[in-house]
Amino acid sequence: MFGLSRGDLLLWLFVLLLVLAAPILLNPFPESSALAQFNGGYPDLMQRFLIFGIFAIGFNILFGLTGYLSFGHAAFLGAGSYAAVWMLKLLTINVIPAIIVSTLVAGILSLIIGYISLRRSGIYFSILTLAFAQMSFAAAASVGFVTQFTGGETGLQTALNDPRILDTASTTGNIPAPSLFGLEMRDSFQWSVGDWLWTFNAGYYVCGFVMMVAFYIAIRITRSPFGMMLKAVKSNNERLSYTGINPKPYTLAAFVISGMYAGLAGGLMVAMDPLAGVERMQWTASGEVVLMTILGGVGTLIGPIFGAGLIKYFENIFSKINESLLHQWFAFLPDGVEDFFVAVIYPFVGKGWHLTLGLSFMLVVIFLPGGMVGGLTSLYRRIFKKSKQAN
Repeated sequence: MFGLSRGDLLLWLFVLLLVLAAPILLNPFPESSALAQFNGGYPDLMQRFLIFGIFAIGFNILFGLTGYLSFGHAAFLGAGSYAAVWMLKLLTINVIPAIIVSTLVAGILSLIIGYISLRRSGIYFSILTLAFAQMSFAAAASVGFVTQFTGGETGLQTALNDPRILDTASTTGNIPAPSLFGLEMRDSFQWSVGDWLWTFNAGYYVCGFVMMVAFYIAIRITRSPFGMMLKAVKSNNERLSYTGINPKPYTLAAFVISGMYAGLAGGLMVAMDPLAGVERMQWTASGEVVLMTILGGVGTLIGPIFGAGLIKYFENIFSKINESLLHQWFAFLPDGVEDFFVAVIYPFVGKGWHLTLGLSFMLVVIFLPGGMVGGLTSLYRRIFKKSKQAN
């Protein structure tokens, strides 16, 4: 069905079910509960789960299939964001042209950078991509004629007096609201059941639709002859060259496709919040997508999505846990014991959430070298094999 095998179709439907039910699944605790701090079912965070999931899916097409590790994908994320803002400013507040143009602009930029960078392999390729990304960041932040298009360090955003050709923007406050044929991306419907409150956001489901299409394309690419050729490049590039096949067109195509996914993610970020800043082009954004892919499982289909969700959850939930909140949680303990638990836990939350992420990354690399999905798959196979032998 849809050109997918039974297993791939079930995987796609499983992800679809998670996307549809996420507003409920990510808010498991009642609003009055102390554990409501860990709820992640609010629109901004759910949108980030999907957008960075797209970013990681695209990165995995390059890194997971070919083995080429890029540290420069933030350049395409930023380029897509800037292109999307200009579409919202000059053409229409409708998000469709912004999303399309952001993907195309990132594809053109990735073609240029990839053509040069792929003349080298291994660590030299990684350093080249990092250099291009940092040059893009520096140009967007401080090079005079470039900052006229990027807004420099202050960033770029839509305004009420933008000369949009096709429409006049609807407004909320002072900032035009991106919309899809009149449906604003910030529009939400709330459903209250007892102490539970679930929010269903229009922008989230637009992102969900785009991510499901992107995930479907990634599956088709992975299972196609083109995908098999990319895996051959990762397996043994030199042996492939000895057969008379030039691997460079395949790796360049993978690089461009991966860059277009990054541009698509950047365009969706603007579609949800119409502004773009140079921080999206920093090397930290490139490093973040590497962590997402490795944590979830390099080369797996669903792994990068889980990795993106895990990191964004840490970033937005654990970072908000402060010392006073910890004292509230352990207030039932004697004062000395309470202070001890707070002192032990506090370095791993709040501003120290990176430490928790780092420890998680270390544990995954040591004990689950295939990432979370790879580890779960191996565990399932072992259990299935033992149960089959027992029978």
